[in-house]
Formats: sequence, C-alpha cells, structure tokens
Amino acid sequence: MKKSVLTRYRVMAYVTAVMLLVLSTCMVFKYGFGTGEDVTLVVSQVHGFLYIVYLIFAFDLGSKAKWPFGKLLWVLLSGTIPFAAFFVERKVTQQVEPLTESPEPAVAKA
Repeated sequence: MKKSVLTRYRVMAYVTAVMLLVLSTCMVFKYGFGTGEDVTLVVSQVHGFLYIVYLIFAFDLGSKAKWPFGKLLWVLLSGTIPFAAFFVERKVTQQVEPLTESPEPAVAKA
C-alpha cells in the first residue's frame, strides 16, 4: 500500500475532526444563545462535504488494509463523534504504517 493513501486519510481525519468541533461550537451558540444561524448553516454544509471526502478516503484505506467490516464501520463513524476522530486516527496510523511501502533508496547511475 502506498504511503499517500494513509496520508490522505490522516489529513481528512484531522480536518473533519476540527470542523466537527467548530460545528459543535456553532450549534451551542445557535441553540444556546440564539445567535449565529448563518455561520452554523455554512459550517454544517462545509463539514458535510468534508465528511463525504473523509468517508471516501477512509473506505479506500480500509479496503486496501483489508479491515473487517466492524473496524471499517467504526472508522467511518468516528467522523461524527467529537474528539473521536483524533484518537481513531492515531490508532489507525499505528496499525497501518507498517503496511505502507518504504521508499526505495535512490541509486546513483554511472
């Protein structure tokens, strides 16, 4: 498996997790204080789009790593639970990194 597959997943896991925290904050302001409806709408749509991209990259990683369905489902759902994606990303990286191809050393040609 190429290292880029893991890198794409890691980037989207962090982006999705941060956007979910921003969305959660916006929801507190919207429903708790009655302010920020427009910002909440925009943030929710951006998070929704980024979550779809996250699902694609996580599914791609899971299929290449040959995960069982339960593990794949947990990784896919971690983008919907605040703070979960940070922990899941770290654990996935530790498990998948040994499966990635190590770069070949450059060989000088004469």
